[in-house]
Amino acid sequence: MKPYNVPFGDLVRQYRAQQAELDAAALRVLHSGWYILGPEVRAFEDEWAKYCGVHHCVSVGNGTEALHLALRVLGLQPGDEVITVANAGGYGAIAAVQAGLKPRFADVDDETHTMSPASLAAAITPRTKAILPVHLYGRPAPIREIMAIAEQHGLPVIEDCAQSHGAMVAGRMTGTFGQLGTFSFYPTKNLGALGDAGAIITDDDALADKLRKLRVYGWDRKYHNAEPGGINTRLDELQAALLGCKLPLLNQWNELRRERARWYHELLRDVPGISLPDITDGHVFHLFVIQVHGGRRDALKQALTEQGIGTDVHYPLPTHLQPAFHDLGYEPGELPVTERLAESVLSLPCYPELTREEVAAVCAAMRSAQA
Repeated sequence: MKPYNVPFGDLVRQYRAQQAELDAAALRVLHSGWYILGPEVRAFEDEWAKYCGVHHCVSVGNGTEALHLALRVLGLQPGDEVITVANAGGYGAIAAVQAGLKPRFADVDDETHTMSPASLAAAITPRTKAILPVHLYGRPAPIREIMAIAEQHGLPVIEDCAQSHGAMVAGRMTGTFGQLGTFSFYPTKNLGALGDAGAIITDDDALADKLRKLRVYGWDRKYHNAEPGGINTRLDELQAALLGCKLPLLNQWNELRRERARWYHELLRDVPGISLPDITDGHVFHLFVIQVHGGRRDALKQALTEQGIGTDVHYPLPTHLQPAFHDLGYEPGELPVTERLAESVLSLPCYPELTREEVAAVCAAMRSAQA
């Protein structure tokens, strides 16, 4: 059989579809002579805050620094514990360590792959000082249940929305339930820059003011360090301008992702040995992640690769079992659902520019490999 050629992602397609507008925005910035914290950044921050339905957006250099500053701005003390999940690439745990905090982990739900409220409730101790759920793969976590548990214990919540741009719960954007919401605009995201970029949203005036100082050395004005512990993490004018061009298309792109998810359901629903993600309200399918049962994930991935189908695994080794976090004391078996998913999840191509013919090719290769 002649191999197919379906890349896991293709950012050039999106660029070409908007090339004239993106080129014009880049040239506008280049000719302006103002490249850091200028009018393009202010405009994008205003637009993103309005889109999300909050008062403040504070842009930063990338999504991990957004998490770092969100944890820092809450005034937590060194050694305080933050509960997050271990199946989302480790970015929250990395940010917690950067902020001098200790990450702890709740298990996830087998169907949604997001934080289990029951596991969260069981993980809270007197040392817990914040909760950091992740809206993973474009699917919102059970944020209302998580907020109820947080309020019961008097704990702040930071929502990691790096994969949930435009995802909603009961008509409300992810990132607006907790005290803070963080975003990555890495190029592959539903709203992606052409480089690194990130942001934090909040309705809290005091937190927003402190964040704006922390992202620029702790300055309240040039060369005047008012806030201790400031760092340098700024969204540049070029990325802000490019994001501003893309933002009006985000809802349309999200619907195109949902359409491709429906195509997969139509063509794969009777294929044995796999489970498909539910198409739920508010899910924006940053990734289309299936489960492959019977220990065949790696074999299926290899078979698809041989047929020219791009795939990925998000994520192959849970954070609590990563060598860098060995000192946290976790052992295999402590987060059983997380560990089981790490051995069975497989991400298939899913992006707005993916054609019906390409989805059909992916599904044909899947059927052949699973026969």
